[in-house]
Amino acid sequence: MNDGFTTDRSRRDFLRLAAGAGAGAFIVGGSGLLAACGSSTPAATTVPSAGSLGALRIGYLPITDASPLLVAHANGTLAANGFTAPDPTLFRSWADLAESLQGGAVDAVHMLMPLAIQLRFGAKVPLKVVSWNHTNGSALTVSESIRGVTDLAGKTVAVPFWWSIHNVVLQNILRSNGLEPILEGSASASARTVKLVVLPPADMVPALASGSIAGFIVADPFNALAEVKGAGRILRFTGDVWRDHACCVTVVRESLVSDSPQAAASLANSIAQAQLAIAADRTGTARTLSEGGYLPQPLPAIERALTHYDIAEYGPTGAIVHPEWGSERIGFQPYAYPSYTKELVAALRETRIDGDTAFLADLDDDTVHAELVAEGLARDAIEANGGREAFGLESYERDEVIAP
Repeated sequence: MNDGFTTDRSRRDFLRLAAGAGAGAFIVGGSGLLAACGSSTPAATTVPSAGSLGALRIGYLPITDASPLLVAHANGTLAANGFTAPDPTLFRSWADLAESLQGGAVDAVHMLMPLAIQLRFGAKVPLKVVSWNHTNGSALTVSESIRGVTDLAGKTVAVPFWWSIHNVVLQNILRSNGLEPILEGSASASARTVKLVVLPPADMVPALASGSIAGFIVADPFNALAEVKGAGRILRFTGDVWRDHACCVTVVRESLVSDSPQAAASLANSIAQAQLAIAADRTGTARTLSEGGYLPQPLPAIERALTHYDIAEYGPTGAIVHPEWGSERIGFQPYAYPSYTKELVAALRETRIDGDTAFLADLDDDTVHAELVAEGLARDAIEANGGREAFGLESYERDEVIAP
């Protein structure tokens, strides 16, 4: 098993199709989960009996963003909430993951929040966000020769996907430092431009070590892997730019929410319980993800990604500028803040993306969250598992804080 996922023709073809197609252009396959649940099942008020909800087939990419889904499988949480749980399916690209969800090959995935927006509103793909999978969890990692953001002028920086919070945050950082991100042509130090390219995360650390790129911004454990290997240093954590932002969210087909509310509620409950389990034992979680074969990166990188956010180490380098935020390198809570969805749509409008972005102008900022998110599921799961205090939430409302 290698430790990455690919950006190949299938990805480009999928995005080209998605950008111009309606929901009818996608295969909507049957689901064993839907068949087991039936369309008349009420929302969950008690824990379903073992196996009563049928098989929940999970799809994921090998990054720590997937931890709640993977831990829920590993520690029996899904089974305790009424599912049978086959081994999760590892995918190598976001395109393959999205196609498999649409085609019915998998029932639940973690997905980049901006990609979920693009698929739902740009491609008219009927999907719903059930919960946040995590907060923060990414960083801008650079070669040792880069001492500050302005040193990136004339250089190339890799992102994992155009429709990603990584692309959004990186461009915000660059603009705030007087640099211009470009997607075509060559970067120029005199013009203060920075070339952005899409690169498979598995290729990022070797590319940085070889000098073919000056930096990359991506989910962990690839940033931690660069640290462990001595291939680069973290210039800035994304959670220190956009406070406690979501990167990946748990996504299902809309039909699962509408036709099988018991299953949707049990999935949200499983995610919340797994997040509490991770927070209670991050070192043990790293071992589970590694020794269980869920993540292929070396254990020291996975453990560092889940545990290492040392203010004394990262503060003097500028990787952490806002210690007063009290953020974590990666955090775990399921509630999807409406304010974040609204602000993310606004940020995407200001972000250069290689693809059709015209649909963003037509989105209603006041309704986009309710259309995208299955509201209430995560909140009910939080209240059933210790309440807001257990997840470190002060309120179900917040103001977004962005300070690059």
